[in-house]
Amino acid sequence: MFKKASALLAVVLSATLLVSACGTKADAPKDGAAAGGGKPAAAKTVRLGIFKNVTHAPGYIALEQGIFQKYWGSDVKIEVQAFDNGSDFSTALATDQIDLGFVGPGPSTNQFLKSKNFRVISGSNNGGAVLVAGKDSGINSAKDLKGKTVAIPTKGSTNEISLRLLLKENNLNVTTDKTGVNIIARAPADTLIAMRQKEVDATLIPEPWGTQMEQEGIGKVIVPWDQVPPNKGNYPLTILVASDKFLKEHRDMAKQAIKANMDGIDFIKKNPDKAYEQINNQLKALSGKGMEINLIKAAISHLNLTTDVSKEALEEMARVSLDAGYIKDVKKEDLDLSKFLDLSLLNEVKQGK
Repeated sequence: MFKKASALLAVVLSATLLVSACGTKADAPKDGAAAGGGKPAAAKTVRLGIFKNVTHAPGYIALEQGIFQKYWGSDVKIEVQAFDNGSDFSTALATDQIDLGFVGPGPSTNQFLKSKNFRVISGSNNGGAVLVAGKDSGINSAKDLKGKTVAIPTKGSTNEISLRLLLKENNLNVTTDKTGVNIIARAPADTLIAMRQKEVDATLIPEPWGTQMEQEGIGKVIVPWDQVPPNKGNYPLTILVASDKFLKEHRDMAKQAIKANMDGIDFIKKNPDKAYEQINNQLKALSGKGMEINLIKAAISHLNLTTDVSKEALEEMARVSLDAGYIKDVKKEDLDLSKFLDLSLLNEVKQGK
């Protein structure tokens, strides 16, 4: 009898210990926190998106110098995914194919208003696009664009938004006939060829493509980067964004990405000649071909490298996208991008937290 009672007690104690060890759902670590209440566990792999474009120069420097790796640690694998346009990037971020990266505000705003699952955490640069008219096009100012065909890199891009604002400033409409301005989408490399062959009359395009067209003698810049709307060139062109999932699970790593971006900006400003070569190295790695250093220099000189992000500029650009039909199911009076921006991480970094 005593043996049976002892055996029964042992079973009960074992079951109790097992339940205590397993705990409940409420006891499980949340938001990536380590067991025992420590800091959130670092991601083993970070998927970083970036464009094959010189306007993403701070990110290039951070990659070339291993700054992301330094902040994240040698145990973290960084998977870099290079994109040709903001629409593909934004879709990849919204569908959990990448964790964070650099993109333009136009397509990312459009995607955010659909999915609402990623945020702007820092700026990277402002401006950097120019309006170029083809040689013998007869275009000497934005007012001369009436009846002409103008190329932009992709539909809904930040460059198209700037072009539409520029046309509005000059009382010009977007049309498909000679009564207004016809806008077509062409990749920058294809636009270069189209300008050579006089298939398009003008283009609003990121640098250094405009400078290259001028140097080849096939076009001339008629609206410089610091006159392109909104805010005369002082508008976000490249921003750093991160998925809500990554921000929730790895907030510290997102802050470290902001630091890497800041270090990239600082290096370019202090060491421009060294930066040009390093930017070219990453351009070769991401796109398969480099660029003449003088073109990279021209591109950087036409950018305002900054972590600042203007909510007002983003909302003005979003209203243009809404009017153009790229944003659906949102009324202009209801447009509010306050939730699109989470600059709390940037502010913490600036305060040394």
